[in-house]
Amino acid sequence: MRLSFYGAVEDVTGSCFLLETAGGKLLIDCGMHQGERMCSTKNLEPFGFDATHVDAVVVTHAHFDHTGRLPNLMKDGYTGKIFMTPPTKGLVQIILEDSVHVMAENAKKCGDPVPYGIDELHAMLENVVTVPYHHVIKPFSGVSVEFFDAGHILGSSFIRVVVDETGESKTFIFSGDIGNDDVPILPDTEDRPFADIVLCEATYGKADHEPAETREGKLAEFVKKIIGRGGTVLIPAFSVERTQEILFALDQLLQRGEIPPIPMYLDSPLAIKATELYRHFSDHLSFEHPASPGKDGDWFRFPSLTETPTGTMSKMINEDRSPKIIIAGNGMMTGGRIMHHLARYISDVKTGILIVGYQARHTMGKMIQDGATEVSIHGDKFQVRATVEQIHAFSAHGDQKKLTRFVQGVGALPSTVFLVHGEQETKEIFATHLRTTLNVNVQIPHITQTYEL
Repeated sequence: MRLSFYGAVEDVTGSCFLLETAGGKLLIDCGMHQGERMCSTKNLEPFGFDATHVDAVVVTHAHFDHTGRLPNLMKDGYTGKIFMTPPTKGLVQIILEDSVHVMAENAKKCGDPVPYGIDELHAMLENVVTVPYHHVIKPFSGVSVEFFDAGHILGSSFIRVVVDETGESKTFIFSGDIGNDDVPILPDTEDRPFADIVLCEATYGKADHEPAETREGKLAEFVKKIIGRGGTVLIPAFSVERTQEILFALDQLLQRGEIPPIPMYLDSPLAIKATELYRHFSDHLSFEHPASPGKDGDWFRFPSLTETPTGTMSKMINEDRSPKIIIAGNGMMTGGRIMHHLARYISDVKTGILIVGYQARHTMGKMIQDGATEVSIHGDKFQVRATVEQIHAFSAHGDQKKLTRFVQGVGALPSTVFLVHGEQETKEIFATHLRTTLNVNVQIPHITQTYEL
């Protein structure tokens, strides 16, 4: 059998791995490369494998960098089933529908072809088969697949693949993205069962986050500081998971009287739709206890919050001159409605920008995180005079300590660990750490590299 790496190996995005067995070919994830233009040439390049020869696809979770090229796969001739958990299908639909419109807008600006349209997206969704956690499926002869809760976002999974060939079996674990510890609205990551080979993400493989219990306290402190001087708090947040965690935290802080009931705006159509899915799939959530949903029985809605799904409603936020909080996408500040708010507020010394997620190289979020004094927004230059802080404890990714526990798993250590989904320096540091602490064989693959197993 062979394992090939077609994404998330020399950067943090574009997850795509192909496992070839005697019985067929299994593709694990099929994501877009992010960080620069969404319609960048990297996402328009051939996959590196023949889509017509793939027999089945399994998806770890709904994030765009794990699912964004699934319609391209169909365009290239794939006709088989695409397996994912029920919440993942719901999120994939709204994320990719939103992305279709963004890609069309970007294509006009950058002159590149549009990767796919809404019809191709809906055709792809026709091939999706939903699978509950721990329901073993056999997509083709000699291969069985099981989804485990990764605790990263709603419906997220790490996937166990067992391959039986010539009387022998080999077990693989594909991590997808592993969730942070003590996420306030999701179950903990399940224990990793035995595996011969583990593909592990390494987004935060070189550092540990702040303790989870500091999350809400730091948020309250920042809000009170900025609001106390009459400023606006901007929270660029990923629409899936990060936004819901922030809403939950604000709801709890308001109920305890730790922040004032100032105007708050959720200015992201995608985040609004995603939050509805979180409500719909509430049986997949696990709230901290004691946690009160408030008098309205909703963990994600409170009287001072206004949702602004339309462009007209978004523009009306400008009429509110009072101290306020604006939560808007996207989380890396490469596009979306947060850009309009940055243009309006980033040069105001009273403003606060709170970074609550990973910022990839080449993004405006990374520039601001690293202390840029000037940024370009929509072609205009703006001085960065706002106060910029970050809370790593809100990350949806596990840190080095959490990832180490995942690699260690239950029972015997894996024979080989492949590190993916991380900056090269981070993967090298994490590899050294794993070799030293666990004495395991660690490999850092290159793009299109194939391993004979």
